[in-house]
Order: sequence, then C-alpha cells, then structure tokens
Amino acid sequence: MSPVITIVLIIVVLVVIAAIVYGVQAGRRKKLQSTFGPEYDRVVADTGNRTEAEKELREREKRHAELELKELSPESQQRYRAAWEEVQIQFVDNPSEAVGTADELVTRLIAERGYPTGEYDERLANLSVEHANTLQHYRDAHEISERNTAGSATTEDLRQALVHYRALFADLLGTDPVSVPPSTTAGTTTSSPEAASSPEATSSPDDESLSRSDESTSRSDEPISRADEPASRADEPASRSEDELRSRSDDEPAPAPRRAADTDAATDNRR
Repeated sequence: MSPVITIVLIIVVLVVIAAIVYGVQAGRRKKLQSTFGPEYDRVVADTGNRTEAEKELREREKRHAELELKELSPESQQRYRAAWEEVQIQFVDNPSEAVGTADELVTRLIAERGYPTGEYDERLANLSVEHANTLQHYRDAHEISERNTAGSATTEDLRQALVHYRALFADLLGTDPVSVPPSTTAGTTTSSPEAASSPEATSSPDDESLSRSDESTSRSDEPISRADEPASRADEPASRSEDELRSRSDDEPAPAPRRAADTDAATDNRR
C-alpha cells in the first residue's frame, strides 16, 4: 500500500471518529436542553463554560436518579389543595403571614414528594431535573419571601410571591390547587390573589342591571311611537286634499267683472 493511500485512509478514519464524537455530544446536549429547559441556559450563563455547565447538569441527573420520589395519593392531593385555599383566605387579612405559610406549605410538599429539603440551593438543583419550567417561579417567590422577612416587601410583592409559589405548588401537586370557582354573594366576588388585579374582577353587577333596564325602557317606548304612526298617516290625506284644492283654485282663471249692459240685458230677458 502506497504512503498516499495510507494517509488518505488515516484522514478518513479521523473524520469519521470526529463525526461520531460530535454526534454523541450533540445528542447529549440536546437531551440536556430538553430535560432542563430554561435551566440549561441559566447554568451555562452562570458558569460561563458550556462544557462545565453540561457536566454540572449531568451530575444533577445522577443525584436525582438516586432519590426515591413518589406520587401523591388522591387524599394527599385533596389535603394540600384545602391547605392552599386556606392560604389564599389568609392572604386577604394578613398577606405577610400568608406568604410565610405558603413557603412552609411548598417546603412540606417538596419533602413529601421525596426531595431533600436541606439547603435552598440543593433544593433548586434537585427540582431542576423534573420541574425546571417552574423553577424560576420558586426563585422569585423565595427572593420576595426574604424581603418580606426583612420588612421591605409591598403588598403587591406579596401577591406576586403567592402567584409564584402557586406555580411550583401546582407542578409538584400534579393538579391545580384551586378547583372550585370563586363564589359570588350579594354582588361581591371573592377571588384569589392571582385574579385580584384582572380588569374583569372589578366589574359591578349593578352596572349590568342598569344597562339592561335602560334597554328594556327603550324597547317599551317603541310601541308608543308605532301607535302614533297610524294617526299621522290618517291626517296625511286631509292635508293632501287641502293642498290640491288650493293648487286648483290657483290655476282656474278669475271671473270677468259684470258690466252694466250685461245687467240690463239680463233684466229684459226676465221680463
């Protein structure tokens, strides 16, 4: 075999090996991106190195595989849903305590699902494998909760924290924690903090009643106007006949004045 052919074969083999390695890496990267979603880009940005970020994410997968996770029973789901509704009721009277209660409830749910609840960063890493899409909600809620502890969170901040907690809570629970629609009593709607800022929540039933009453009034006036219509049509021929008589009288020539000779002639004829 000539040296040229040997060199060509070596180059071809190297190209094939490189293609295989690249394909394997691309497949692993695609799998990591599919598993971690937005968390993949976040870890890459934090580490500044894609290779190191992917190594960190694969380590998370290994630790997650060692966990003994379990699904909740229907009874447990119902219990947590009732507890979340109590948190929303508590928010109306005391938003600050409600956020603290929500944080404790989420932590308890994390533990019951089988996740370790030690350090906050460890919780994030373990949750990122199966709950990456709602992990940012947990970060935002935790940040507001810390500001709430320091006394620097506003009521709107606390409402947002409850919204963020609910996103992760529903993801861990496997269902929406609020299954019953808001109840309406005497025109007053009781809704969750998530719907408090929606424009639809501020609509008043009295406005609807007023608009309906105005509509019925306008419809009741309509027969009266229709009843007046035959009378106006009945007056129409009379007005037309008077106009015709006037126009005819205007068109006829005026009678010629009578002369004295005509009067004498008429007198003789009578005699």
